[in-house]
Amino acid sequence: MKHKTVSITVAWFVAGFFFVSCNDFLDQKDPNKITASEYFQNENDVLRAVNGIYRSIRDNYCLGEGSTAYTEERSDNTSTQDNQSSSGEPFQFGDYSLLPANTYLKTHWTRMFAAIANANFVLTYIDGVKFPDENVYKQYRAEAKFLRALVYFHVVRKWGDAPLSVTHLTSSAEVAQHTFREKKENIYEQIVKDLTEALDAGSLPDLQPASGKGRTCRAAINALLGQVYLTMAVTLDGSRRQSDLEAARKYLTEAYGMRTFGELKEIPYPDVFDVEQKGACPELIFQIVYIQGDRDYSSAKARGNQPRDSRLLSQYASTGSVFLPSDLIKEYEAEDLRREWSVQYSAYSGSYYIAKFRDAGAGAGTLGYGGNDWILMRYADVMLLLAETCMHLGDEAAAIGLLNQVRERAGLPAYEDMQNDTDYRSKYPTLKLALLHERRVELAFENHRWYDLLRNFNILELEQFFHSKTRTDFGISNPLNFGRKDLYYPIPFDEWKLNPEGMYQNEGYE
Repeated sequence: MKHKTVSITVAWFVAGFFFVSCNDFLDQKDPNKITASEYFQNENDVLRAVNGIYRSIRDNYCLGEGSTAYTEERSDNTSTQDNQSSSGEPFQFGDYSLLPANTYLKTHWTRMFAAIANANFVLTYIDGVKFPDENVYKQYRAEAKFLRALVYFHVVRKWGDAPLSVTHLTSSAEVAQHTFREKKENIYEQIVKDLTEALDAGSLPDLQPASGKGRTCRAAINALLGQVYLTMAVTLDGSRRQSDLEAARKYLTEAYGMRTFGELKEIPYPDVFDVEQKGACPELIFQIVYIQGDRDYSSAKARGNQPRDSRLLSQYASTGSVFLPSDLIKEYEAEDLRREWSVQYSAYSGSYYIAKFRDAGAGAGTLGYGGNDWILMRYADVMLLLAETCMHLGDEAAAIGLLNQVRERAGLPAYEDMQNDTDYRSKYPTLKLALLHERRVELAFENHRWYDLLRNFNILELEQFFHSKTRTDFGISNPLNFGRKDLYYPIPFDEWKLNPEGMYQNEGYE
């Protein structure tokens, strides 16, 4: 079969872009280029390459703070008043009108596989380097495996079956051999393998000190592995549901046991997002670090959500965000302390805006170069995932105990007490719905909601869920457009063209 285009080739090759062999083009060796296998000469070269993986996931088209279009805005947490920016392509994600030719979708795909390629680059050649300290070697391997697993976990939940490669590809022929979709079950198997091996390396701290924030740790690996097993248990067909749930409880419990605090109420909710405490807040497990005041590495979250008539979030004179809270506003209970921190009302626009990420300090300045880290894992998330797992295993007492810790910090009554509240019981008649509610308000705008919905509802239930929404709560986007095809993203058109048979299109996008 002929492969005429180069889209996925760019992604697979990106890690070795500056290290491509010249032997395919010239008989003599170009002194200005070296082969990928020759790049790693010492421990520092490996460190630079591992740092390259971290840098690739911070990309806004990968997993960085700007990746909300692919996850948060895909869920029911946000609404929009804009369908014209960038030819209307960002609008398609939350309107459930996504096209395979969407260039934002293609870029997301490419950057995700570029991050995977960067990890493959390290893992393929690291064994050729002599390390004075064996633990450093194990650490770098563990980090690369964790990051590859993290990205593949996002890929498999967004596209289902997908290309799978665990080695650095050095030729177009090798890329062509990997340009087909592997079954999602096999991808999950590789994710579990990577994370298990990363844990077994035993070279990482339970939690990173302030100087290591932004790098992974054993708590993060355990937390991710637990979530992977939980996701497999409730979304994959097969006979492993019980064993996967037991594994999920094991690893999530391990992560929870590594915390350095007692109960969640010891950490005020605003402290989790305070730019002055981001290196010391004991709730944070793994985050992408942004540098206050730095033009290239600062956060744009605060200034991006800053409304015209306020300087609460940033000193930047913004015209306001086009993405706003949806019916999420109605989800907050009357006394919930998280509401005031997460959403605020703008008199100028006559609507609520996302207020969770704030940096109006002098260090960020009037250009709004914020220091907000993008939090990928924190303990409230782990606790609610563990509660969800315990619920599936029939241990409701444990699940409710964890749920109550999260509610107590928010200033809310215990779940048992709320059974006497008719409004609460009518909205959340089951523990499952109560947990889903708590995750929504606790983790709002942190890129968890879409995956929570996929875990808790099958496709028919998801259709009913979105079709029950009030359209006016979503601006000009339309949740009633949601259908069976929206369980997964379409394979980008250019990727499908590479191999129409092997890169078969997802249902509804043919």
